[in-house]
Amino acid sequence: MTDPAVANIILSTSRTHGLVAIASGARFPQAQDALREAGFSPLPGGAFAAPPEQATSATASALVHRAHEHRASISMSSRPYLGEIGSDIAARLPGDWSTRVEIYSRRHWQEDLIGSLWDSGDLLKAVLHDRVSCAVVLRNHAGTELLLIERPGHADGYLLGAFATEDYDDNWQEPNAPRSIVLPAQADLAARAVAHTFLPHYRRALHHRRLDTVMSALNRIRPEHDTLQTIKASQQSSDSTPLVGSRLHAEAERAFADHAWLGFSDVLQHAPLLLARCRPTASPWPQDAAALSRLRGALANSQDTWEEFNALRAELYSVPTGLSAQEWSRVRSTLGTAVLPAIRTWLADSEVFERQARAAVPGGHIALSAPHPRPLTTTPPLPSPAGERAPLRS
Repeated sequence: MTDPAVANIILSTSRTHGLVAIASGARFPQAQDALREAGFSPLPGGAFAAPPEQATSATASALVHRAHEHRASISMSSRPYLGEIGSDIAARLPGDWSTRVEIYSRRHWQEDLIGSLWDSGDLLKAVLHDRVSCAVVLRNHAGTELLLIERPGHADGYLLGAFATEDYDDNWQEPNAPRSIVLPAQADLAARAVAHTFLPHYRRALHHRRLDTVMSALNRIRPEHDTLQTIKASQQSSDSTPLVGSRLHAEAERAFADHAWLGFSDVLQHAPLLLARCRPTASPWPQDAAALSRLRGALANSQDTWEEFNALRAELYSVPTGLSAQEWSRVRSTLGTAVLPAIRTWLADSEVFERQARAAVPGGHIALSAPHPRPLTTTPPLPSPAGERAPLRS
């Protein structure tokens, strides 16, 4: 076993690149120096390679000497270069997939994966508890991102799981998370397992997560909306203070619009794709078509407000300072006020939406999905690791 406190060089073979080396350990720059001096050239992602025409005994001898000079250990992997395995699998998957190699020369670099991994299986456990020096990210045109690593503690085989989509950053112990799978060493068999087992499960899991996100948002909004209606009807605030004049009514509605936008923005983000999958005539409730039409119309009428919000966020991300909490409250109130009719429509027809969306799970059946729990409980995310970081995912 290599010592993570020193400089280590892990060698593997590649049809394309010849002899591939990965530098790791706390003093990995010393291992990189040894590789360069021995004639190895950097590859995209951080590995080094001696092309087949240079992978001679002389190169190997030079590497041994240079590694000794830089106090770097050398070990030979029993598996082919992971970057090549990832490319072989991606080439056999349906659709257009690209690959990117990532090297985690220091152990705490791999911890940057934890926050974005969306997994309930062995992949997350391996990233948490085992040493992962190299990984391959596979990405398709739809933005699906997968992570491939060598299976720790085994002479062959690989682990593959998913990253969460960019819409989500709270992935720790997320109840819908798909389970990573073990892949065989043969690229064709591995690709078949990804295409026919993992990806369908991933799509179903993402469908359920989006649906839970929408229903959780509506369930947060509903009590506040009901309270607002009660206030308007009774002419009193929630603490029984008399409300006299339209200004106080307007203030109560403004406060509701502020908080409601926080939830309804989740609806605007995730509901369109779910609605697009709903086929009421193919479900046990064909009479739901009218309600789904109202929901689509409400989203269409909110589109300008949603685009305004996204433009504002993009603008704020491009400047050093953002809005104050009070300014953000006013912005949310303005946005929420603009979509109040849509919010009312979605609250009124939420049960129809939920049953239609659950019936529309990709490749599944309505029996695969239970109704959304009320109230929804959440699990605190894993604290972000501190310390130095490698530039991993963009």
